Order: sequence, then C-alpha cells, then structure tokens
Amino acid sequence: MNTMMLRAALVSLTALSSGLLFAPAPATAQVGQASLRGTITAPADNPVVEVTAVEIATGLRRTVPAETGGAYNFASLRAGTYRLEIKQRNGTRNSDAFTLRVGQVAGLDLDLSAPTAPAAPAGTAETPASGTAETGDEIVVTGNRIRSLAGGQVGSVISSRLIEQLPQNNRNFLAFADLAPGVRFIEDASGASRIQGGGQDSRTVNVFIDGVSQKDYVLKNGITGQDSSPGNPFPQLGIGEYQVLSSNYKAEFDQVSSVAITAVTKSGTNQFHGEGFYDFTNQNLRDRRPSEIFPTVISKVDTSNKQFGAALGGPIIKDKAHFFFTYEGKRISSPYDVRPENGYPVSSIPQQYQGNFGTFAQQFKEDLYFGKIDIVPTDNDLIELSGKYRDESGLQNATGINAASTSTLNKVVDKRGLLRWQHTGDKWINDARVSYEDVVFSPRPSTDGITQFFQATQRIGTGTQRTDLLRAGAGGNFQTKGQKGWTVQDDFTFTGLQGHTIKVGAKAKRVKLNTLEQNLTNPQYTYDVNAIPGVAFNDTLPYKLEFGAPGTSGNASVRSNNFQIGFYAQDDWDVTSHLTLNLGLRWDYERTPAYLDYATAPEIVAAVSPANYTNLIGADYDINNYISTGNNRKAFKGAWQPRLGFTYRFDEAGRFSMFGGYGRSYDRNQFDFLQQEVSQGAYQVRTFNFIGNDSLNPCVASQTCIAWNPAYLTEAGRQQLTSSAAGGGRAIVMMNNDLKLPYADQFSLGLRGRFSPVELEVGFTHIESNDGFAFLLGNRRPDGSFFLNDPASVSDVPQSPFTYSPNGYGSIILGTNGLKTNSDAVYFKLTKTYSAASPWSIDATYTYTQADENRQFGETYALDYAQISDYPTLRSSGVPRHRFVIAGSVDTPIGVTISSKFQIESPSYLKAFLDSSEPFARTLLGRQADSLGDLWGRRQLDFAFTKYVPLGFITDQTKIRMRLDILNVMNDRNYVDFNNSPIDPNYGQRSTYSTGGNAPRTIKLSAGFSF
Repeated sequence: MNTMMLRAALVSLTALSSGLLFAPAPATAQVGQASLRGTITAPADNPVVEVTAVEIATGLRRTVPAETGGAYNFASLRAGTYRLEIKQRNGTRNSDAFTLRVGQVAGLDLDLSAPTAPAAPAGTAETPASGTAETGDEIVVTGNRIRSLAGGQVGSVISSRLIEQLPQNNRNFLAFADLAPGVRFIEDASGASRIQGGGQDSRTVNVFIDGVSQKDYVLKNGITGQDSSPGNPFPQLGIGEYQVLSSNYKAEFDQVSSVAITAVTKSGTNQFHGEGFYDFTNQNLRDRRPSEIFPTVISKVDTSNKQFGAALGGPIIKDKAHFFFTYEGKRISSPYDVRPENGYPVSSIPQQYQGNFGTFAQQFKEDLYFGKIDIVPTDNDLIELSGKYRDESGLQNATGINAASTSTLNKVVDKRGLLRWQHTGDKWINDARVSYEDVVFSPRPSTDGITQFFQATQRIGTGTQRTDLLRAGAGGNFQTKGQKGWTVQDDFTFTGLQGHTIKVGAKAKRVKLNTLEQNLTNPQYTYDVNAIPGVAFNDTLPYKLEFGAPGTSGNASVRSNNFQIGFYAQDDWDVTSHLTLNLGLRWDYERTPAYLDYATAPEIVAAVSPANYTNLIGADYDINNYISTGNNRKAFKGAWQPRLGFTYRFDEAGRFSMFGGYGRSYDRNQFDFLQQEVSQGAYQVRTFNFIGNDSLNPCVASQTCIAWNPAYLTEAGRQQLTSSAAGGGRAIVMMNNDLKLPYADQFSLGLRGRFSPVELEVGFTHIESNDGFAFLLGNRRPDGSFFLNDPASVSDVPQSPFTYSPNGYGSIILGTNGLKTNSDAVYFKLTKTYSAASPWSIDATYTYTQADENRQFGETYALDYAQISDYPTLRSSGVPRHRFVIAGSVDTPIGVTISSKFQIESPSYLKAFLDSSEPFARTLLGRQADSLGDLWGRRQLDFAFTKYVPLGFITDQTKIRMRLDILNVMNDRNYVDFNNSPIDPNYGQRSTYSTGGNAPRTIKLSAGFSF
C-alpha cells in the first residue's frame, strides 16, 4: 500500500510540474530563495531583449527574456549580491551591485529612457541610497527603487552581519529569531534552547535549511536534536542568513503552525576564504550566581565554556564549481542547583540527605560538521550537494529537586544529506531536492539502583499543599528515539504569464519513526515525609512504588514506517502596479501505521469493559471510541490550507504600503504521544500505592492499593507485586479512534514605510490554534462521576479519581484533541540596515500580546477535569504581555565595532487550582509572578566590542579578530521559579534562586583569524 502511494506521489509530482503549463495554479519564491521582478523601460528603438542576474561572488548567471514593455521575472535566486546585465537591441548595460536577502520577494523597475542624472552612491536592496538611472554604459540601482512584495507575512530577516556581530554566549544561530514580532528564544537551566511563537508551544515550529524541513516528528521542541540539549542545530559559521516568519507564511511551508524559519547555508566563491575562532569564559569571568550568594555566600562552582571552529571555502573551477566546509565544537561545564521547591528549608531535612543539595556542574560536548559542493555545469543549471553531522554527549541535570546521582548521560547523533538540482528555462524553473536524515536521541541513567522521591504535605490555612523536596539515588531516563528516511520534493515555477509568478510543488517522504522508552528501569519509591504521626521525616514507608518491567506482548521498540505527502499551488499576481495578491493552497497527508493499524489487546478491552469496570456505565464518555480493531482508524485527509495575502503600494516607488493576509496551517501529532499506546504491552511502568502512607490522597484497597512490605524494596518483591495484580499495576493508554491534526488560523494586517535610512512597520496579528493533542484521565468513580456527586460525604477537598482504576491496573489515560490557544498582538518594528556608506544598524521590535489558553502552557496531560471543555479559558502562562527587543551595531572611528542587544518583557503568569470542600469546588485561577519585583519579568543587556587588525599577507583581506562580549551587563537576576500555591501567603513570590538559562554578568573572550 505504502509503495503504491509513494509511486503515485512521484507520478503526481511530475504531472504537476508539466501540467502547470496548461492550468496556472497559485506560488512565490521558493523556501530559502529570493525573487526579483519588475519592468525596465527603454526607448522604442532600443528595447530590452533579455536580463541576466549575475551573482558577483560566484559568477552564477541566470537569464530571462524580457516581455513586451520590458517586464522581467527572476523567480528563484540564491540570497546574495548581484548585478544586472540588461541586453538591449543595441548594446548591453550593467547595473551596480545590489543585495537580495533570504526569502525576499522584491520588485525593481528601471527607466533607461530617463535623462542623464549625476551618479549617486550605489545602494542595495537592504541599504537605501538616492539616485536615478544613467543613460551611459552603467545603471545606478538604488535601494529605494527596490520594493517589498512580501504580502501578509510577518517576520524579520537576520543578516549574516547580525549573526556575526551581535553578542551571544551559545553560538546558536537561532538566538536572534526573537527580533521578529511575537517570537521568543528561550534557554533553560541546562542550556537547552527552544523557539516559541504566539500562544503556541515549541513543538509547533519548523526550521527549513536550504529548503529542507528539520522537523522533529518524535520529540517536543520542534526541530531535531533540540529536545533537551544545549547543543546547536547547525554550525553558525555555515549559516548565511535566515528569515523568521511568525504569521501568514506562503503555501510551500508545511508541518508548522507557529514560527517558520528558513535559513540558507554559505557557499564557496571564486576566491579562497577561510576563518577560525576560539571563544572562552569560566567562573573567573562571571559574577556569582544567586544560589552562590543566597542564603549564604559560597565559592563559585568551577565552570567553563569553550567554543571553537573553522571554515574554508573557495573555487574548484572558477565560475563553475565551489566548495565550503566548516566545523564547530563545544566543551561546556555549566552549573545547576539542587533545591527543594517553594523555599522549603534544607535544615528541616535529615542530615544524611542534605549533601544532595547545593550547586554542581554538568558536562557537555558537541562536534558539528557541514560541507557543501555546488556545481554550475551550464548557465541554466545549479547542482548542490551538502551534508551535516552532529555528535554530542554529556552528563546533564536540570536545576530543581534532582540530586546529582540522578543525572542523565545524554547522546544525540544527527546526520543529514541533500542533493539539489535547479534547472532554469526561459519562462520556468524546476527545483528538485532529494534529502536524507538519520537522527538518534538516546539518554541513559548515569547511576543504577533505586530512586527515593521525598514530598512534604503541609496544611496551610484551610487547604493542603504538597511540595517536592528531593529525588535522589538512581536515574530514571532510558530512551532511544529518532527518525530516519528519505524525502523527494520538487518545486516548479512558471513565469510565462505576465504579471504572475505561478508555482506548484510536491513532497513525498518515507520516514521510519522509532521509540524505545524504558524509563524507571530503576524503581522509584515516593515518600510523604509527613504521613506518619510522631515521625518528623518519614523515609521508611513509601506511599507509592513505580517501576518498569517487560510486558507480556509486543515489542518495546516501536517502529512506524510513516508516509507523508503534500501538494501546494501558489500565485504571486501583480494585479496592478500598486496591488499584488498572494494566492495559495496546500494539502498534506500522513499515514502513521503504528497508530492506524494498532489493535487494542484483548486483556485491555476486557479490563475497561463496563461489565468488568462498572465505573464507566454512567461515565460522560464512550470507551468504545478508544478501542481499536486494527481497521477502524483512518488517516486525517482534511488538511486543506488556504494561504492568502496582499500588498497595496500607495506610491509608485513602493515606499509606503499596506499588507495583510489569512492562512491556515496544519501541524502534526507528536509520535512520542502516539507510541505509548503501542509500547504499553511490551514494556510497562507498574504503579502500586500503599495503604495509610499518603496523608493527602489515601488510596482505596484493591489489587494496586495494598499494605506495605519491606520485601518490595527487592527485585524479588517487585516481581511478586507484578504477578499479584491482573494488569501488573500498569496504566492503560488509549488513543481516540478519530484523531485530528492540530492547526492554526492566522490573520494579519499592517503598514510598511521606508523613511530613509530606516524602515518602519506596524501591524496586528490574530492567531487561533485548535485541536492540540492532550491526555485525559479516563478513571471514574463507582457512580460514573469524575468528582463526588455528594460533597456532604467527605470532609476534604475534591480530588481526581486516580485511585478508582480498573482492577489490577493503574489509571486509564486517554489521548485526544482539544487544546486551544488565542493570540492577539500589536507590534511595531524599526529597521536600519548596515552599509559601507552608513556603517550602523538597528533592529527593534515591540510586541503587545493578549494570549489565552484552555490548558496550562506547554502541558499535555490534562488530568484535573473530566473533559477538555471543562477547563476555563484563561490568560496564557507562557506569553508575556509586553516584549521589547532591540539590537544594533556601529563601526567607530578607532576601528572597533560596538554591538548590543537589549530585551525586556513583562512577568510570567501563574495558574493554579484552588480546591475547597465548602462549597465543594475546584477553581482554576491565576496571577502575575513577582519576577524582578517591579513591572518587568525579564531584562537583559549585552554588549560586544570587536576589533579587526589587517595583516597584509596571504590576501588583502587577511585579518585577525579580537572580541570582548559582556553578557547581562546590569547583572539582572531573572528568576524563573515562583510559588504557585494560592493558599500560601507567598503565592506569586520567588520560590528558588534559579535564573534558568539567564547567566549572571559574564565576560566572554574571543579571538579569530580570517583571510
């Protein structure tokens, strides 16, 4: 079946490319490419015949015929610096140099019949200058002649200069994506980073490098390798520039519903160029972390950050073939803190456990390689072959309650390859890509044995609060997850219909998704330290035991040979000289056999049958909607996605314009969720509760709620437990038979204006996301209710019915759709691009966002209410109301380049449940965290000072670089943990001294060499 579908996809792909000539269907510049079109007016007796765009650095040439009236259209050009050769009936004229940027859709009109005017300084597409066309042999192309046709897209372009000059500590090229409206770049305490946009979480983003998706189909952080790693997705030396789109992207973007990022890699040129660098910082070059000051001053933990790399590129055959290669490495020792939650005093914990608290160091190593060869066999062809290899490992832990002994040995290997062939005809372009990916994420526990998890249960006022204190002993993270497969994609662009750039494309992918999850191979015993009257700290009688063990059926390593296919059509239509419409439509389909072909095991069907589990007789859902026969599930076929945009230019030069658009975009259901249903029969986490040892939520006697026996601390005792319960005490995971795909609807409207030398943009965006994936609790009480129907029969607060599970099993966990977010944002953006004539730049964005959600931001498990519809829609806890980011650089007269980045945002929003027995109710409420103690939640100012020293040998461009970065100049303490218990007098206040990924004031020293 899948082989036939793949063949059909390839046939359809070919048919689309050829059939376009007869049925124009809507497109634009390809992902990662730029486009340039316009009209060149010439005297009637000397008309324009053809126009050639020449990439100055490589000699790459692309020629298109001129239409009657001088219209021309370059639908797909690499980002770079070009000049135009304009061939007329009598002679050829050349333009000066101008720059096209990644993803730019540009218009350029020239008048060769204009009277002679004095030449002005040459401008570029990103550097406005004044001037007019000359009537001699040269044409001055000016920046204010190039107009944007970007339509309803909202975002920013991060140039190579910004990447090179702006201060940063991690060399992750995505660190500057937050210059785009509504986008955040976030690092946690372990150094792991993620991109977030609007009201949606990171799994909804996608990054395209050289037009190829880097989507992670298995894990949560959007792109491969970024789930819980401080590593970088790509060597920064290999990135030319990238475009960040936070709303209303074109139809060629797939598997994304929030932020789409498209980056282009560097290529070799006709001259040999190389560079190398070394960055260094350690504990002597940083201020004390808050945890090294409070509650008492302690010695700094030895830490260091070493980053180094080199790149080399040049010609193989001048104008015909070039190479580029780069390597970057990281060696990091970074601190993390082990502290109880909510400020619980360490002195109240027995002496034998206090050594687990404090500040410790974790280790990380990464090696990144990228190589590329491009060949230009003819003026109509471009062939590119590239590959990336990423290898990282380390001993990692996150700031929190986890002792050093529970650390994880992380391992990530990411291999990718790409072969691309672009062929250009007179009025069409075909761009074909074949790519390969092989990604493995395989963490392991650093210590084996047993794990002890201590919790405190405290009465505060009329309520009860449970606080996590410490997890010590063995680690529990044992996984092998990844994806491997091939992708074939083709984009065909037709420019033969005047005023239209019509594009169709198709993508077919076979990718094997695999997961092996055997967490809790080391058993975990959870203790309520307040459970035993008269005992100050109970560490002998656990109330819960969780441990993993092989199941009775299936394979613990779940593999799914997924098939994906997508088609799109797009038209950039210049309706008039003032109005451009962007009309697009795409459709995507994915078949996931692990979900579709799964048949619910007979023992599970029996366990949840109302005949055996009578609690479901009066339940508010039908368990049959979650029982699969192996042929009653169908892949979702409704992923139709219109993408519409417009630009209206108020003046002929296009200096002032209005833009807007609407688009629907579908993402996907994360395989890490879907596989749990399949793997549960092969490897199962068993859960047993012990009578009388839980002061907050005592269990009801059953096969999985039993009396404690010290024998259960042994392997033999745990085996005895497994055989004593019909289901072994394991949870039952079941997926809805009619799962949909998450999607977002995006609206934008705004104004753009160029006021030399700056560009301004103001706009509004509205984004609604729907059908996000969530897990619900399927347990019900004996009368079928979720909460007790008779509040008079209890004296405590309401509780979810975790202990009312099928006989011999743990809880029923139901996978379904239903998460929703809404985001309304107003933004203001100011840009001034660097140029040799005006050697300073500024990029500033202010965004005001009102976002709400029907579940805590980033959380998938919704076990507090019976249905997703029961959750109230409240302000988002993951999106700041106010956010301002500004970055800039300037070349000083003394030869030092000064660059800076400043970001500030309002505090995070906390949400928590307030339970009460009189009246019997559960209320979800929230408040703003105290954060910095004022109106702001996060603030950071960074500076970098760079000095280049020419050496004058090898080449005239040989120089050394010396650089000083000062990060977090004001030493802001951006705390990330806050008391989230509404019954606590300290609700909303800082609960730990953790600042997450926000380092104290740090100096980074760098040295480099280039030629």
